[in-house]
Amino acid sequence: MYHAPGFLAIIEATRVRVREVTVAQTRERLAAGARLIDVREQSEWAAGHTTGAEYLGKGVIERDIEARVPDKDAEIILYCGGGYRSVLAADALQQMGYTNVASMAGGWRDWTASGGPTE
Repeated sequence: MYHAPGFLAIIEATRVRVREVTVAQTRERLAAGARLIDVREQSEWAAGHTTGAEYLGKGVIERDIEARVPDKDAEIILYCGGGYRSVLAADALQQMGYTNVASMAGGWRDWTASGGPTE
């Protein structure tokens, strides 16, 4: 997928502030109780998502996260299609005081390529 240079520049500037985890690390953290949140568009979620994930789109995550996850120390892993939008969303949550948030590098594409369970 093509990404505009300006968008990629924002991602790279933001990425230095966000912890990223691999698909394998995500699986380990889920087994330990982390919450996995899909920040893609509703249509992407409806077409398929990781087993056990919660949906909270990037367009509303800042508005709705505190009601969904009131514990700002809870471990949260965000994912999107390829790991870009989830970096932006993770940065926003950190600015809101969430202390244990990460973005799953490679997103949905890497999850499915690795044979991760989907619904």
